[in-house]
Amino acid sequence: MTDDVRAHITGVVFQIVAGAGSKVGAGDAILILESMKMEIPVEAPRAGVVRELRVREGETVQEGDVVATLE
Repeated sequence: MTDDVRAHITGVVFQIVAGAGSKVGAGDAILILESMKMEIPVEAPRAGVVRELRVREGETVQEGDVVATLE
């Protein structure tokens, strides 16, 4: 079972915290977005393994964009 992890705001990918293959717990940060000089974590909705990252640091994402998949 895989789940899409989506950006909940428009912003720039400031930092990747958990790369592909990383184990994460529910609520763990996968990446940090920067928007209006604030750093906002994008968190794992459940425990699992990051299967794929679909963004790179410095890339701009829109609200609702899939930024990673979790299995």
